Amino acid sequence: MKVIAFYLPQFHNIPENDEWWGDGFTEWVNVRKAKPLFEGHVQPKVPLNNNYYDLLDDDVKIWQAETAKKYGIYGFCYYHYWFNGKLLLEKPMEQMLKNHKIDIPFCICWANEAWTKAWVNSTQTLIPQKYGSKDDWKKHFEYLLPFFKDDRYIKYNGKPLVVIYKPELIECGNEMLDYFQHLAKKEGFEGITFAYQHGNMDFYSSKKDDSRYDLDIEFQPIYARYDYDKENVKSTLKSKLRNVYHKISTWLGKKIGKEINLRIATGKQEIVRKYDYDKIWNKILEKKVVDSKRVPGAFAMWDNTPRHELNGHVYVGSTPEKFEKYMEKLIIKAKNEYKKDMIFMYAWNEWAEGGYLEPDEENGYGYLEAVYEALKNTNELE
Repeated sequence: MKVIAFYLPQFHNIPENDEWWGDGFTEWVNVRKAKPLFEGHVQPKVPLNNNYYDLLDDDVKIWQAETAKKYGIYGFCYYHYWFNGKLLLEKPMEQMLKNHKIDIPFCICWANEAWTKAWVNSTQTLIPQKYGSKDDWKKHFEYLLPFFKDDRYIKYNGKPLVVIYKPELIECGNEMLDYFQHLAKKEGFEGITFAYQHGNMDFYSSKKDDSRYDLDIEFQPIYARYDYDKENVKSTLKSKLRNVYHKISTWLGKKIGKEINLRIATGKQEIVRKYDYDKIWNKILEKKVVDSKRVPGAFAMWDNTPRHELNGHVYVGSTPEKFEKYMEKLIIKAKNEYKKDMIFMYAWNEWAEGGYLEPDEENGYGYLEAVYEALKNTNELE
């Protein structure tokens, strides 16, 4: 079973973040300043041995790869930021490509949202997302091509696996992906396996068109939370308003390259939204496999209050022991029901959203040990 963990590169300085957030900004700034917001809330999260690393250090990336493989993680899915030719946070991935001592399979997820100040409850857009024309698509493909050709790049059915975060935002999506397929075949590939990550297209698109996608990743805990809210939100009006919000946000994303967070625009919440870890995992395990494109997703923890404070979500009650038990069940479900040999994990190092497997002061290597034991107990260690 291939456990592929999403990988955030925002642990090094870039001039843009210095300008927007202050000198020296990295993801660690949000992590360090976090505070507990209710009784029993454990914040800030502290990496084991105060390992506030810099991803421009290749020794860090070598350590990550070796640690991941030791505990059964098959590979990383790097978030990739491309804005009509402008790159952000590209250096860790580019350094990895050049250094084969960073020896772990990988693929790429294009995080195709606009770059905004939503983390600080602002609607300001810093870089809009535009999708350009064939000239831009060709430049994007040519940038990605050396990664596709690398021996470490993850293939699915013999084709490079590319994940797109929010496909519903790409108005020219079918034309763009068809052109990528054309370019890939010209380079000697059989094509590209396209997958999508976020659930908005499944949840809110009235005219869903996933015809260019081979795989639909169940991004967890987002999918399970959506199912849980459908059953438990008391006000049907609130549910309808949520649908209107996503339709407006998606329309704006297509038309002007901006997604307006209406929840932020209309003011903060008075209290953090808390979800029961066990109930959400039960939703994951109960979920019916609706079509053959679905790929199961997992999560160890989630607490994005370091970024969003009172507008955040916290999944309470997580432990490595529970996570191991749930992972075992999901591995079996992946084989028997999804008929897939992969699970996408949120995440390797999303520290400011509480979605990480890396060791911390609270649990040590507990969540990584849980992955290893779950794979071992199901005879699925790669």
